[in-house]
Amino acid sequence: MSASSSRGWSRELAVTVPEPAWLQQAMRREADLAFRRRVRTVLAYLQPQPHDRILDGGCGRGFYLNFLQRLGAEQLYGLDLDETVLDKARRNLPPSIHLLRGSATELPFPEAFFDKVILSEVLEHLPDDRAGLQEAYRVLRGGGVLAITVPHADYPFWWDPVNKSRELLGQAPIREGFWAGIWAFHERLYTAQELTERVQQAGFVVEEVRTFTHYCFPFTHNLVYGIGKEVLEKGWLPGWLSRPADRFHYADAPPSRWNPLSWALALFDWIDRFNDHAEGCASYVNLALKARKPG
Repeated sequence: MSASSSRGWSRELAVTVPEPAWLQQAMRREADLAFRRRVRTVLAYLQPQPHDRILDGGCGRGFYLNFLQRLGAEQLYGLDLDETVLDKARRNLPPSIHLLRGSATELPFPEAFFDKVILSEVLEHLPDDRAGLQEAYRVLRGGGVLAITVPHADYPFWWDPVNKSRELLGQAPIREGFWAGIWAFHERLYTAQELTERVQQAGFVVEEVRTFTHYCFPFTHNLVYGIGKEVLEKGWLPGWLSRPADRFHYADAPPSRWNPLSWALALFDWIDRFNDHAEGCASYVNLALKARKPG
């Protein structure tokens, strides 16, 4: 599978599998419009079954693992290099989920150990993304599925106006601090062709590439991660106010029209509905790719 240009791959996500009510509720209460569609895409690619052994490489706080265990997956592994975020994952996930510290480029697992592997928002952080893909290939069994998401090189202006303006002026992107936006701690962004070629070079068969999230609130990345994430993690809001935005609990948080966060989330939800019909747009926040190991 190949692509002549990144725009040639521009296909919006169309959910084709039924979603449980709790997942629909969770996604409506998610402020990061791109995360909403990353979750749905990865889950659709994996189609998790109880007997699957699944690795989330670069699991962070364990959000994907939380969704997967709620969907009935029983053999889950999470790996991350940051011990601090792993501690947060351990506090929020059941002990049956295996959490390990390690690098995506040196996975501490034997060959053909997993049925499915997630690399969501991981490859762009790796100095050697090819090594990360080769490791994913090694630990997957023949016929196993790899689900990838990465930031799109042609991202919408309003998602990160500061870095998009700098790029248009020929300046280097900001990679650290509040104004880092989509480039935060990233080695690179990807076009669909670049991502496809790297995955194929690692030996995988690429089955699908998707692009998603064009319409967004101005400065979404800075608002959600520069302000919202810090406020929530530092506990600056009372529990009743912050709970609807807590990714480990918002699936079950009863909606309240009197909660100011609910008003903001309702606005984001309204904007995101335009992304259901965003096929053919020139820019997107994310690329997603489904690949399979031959055999």
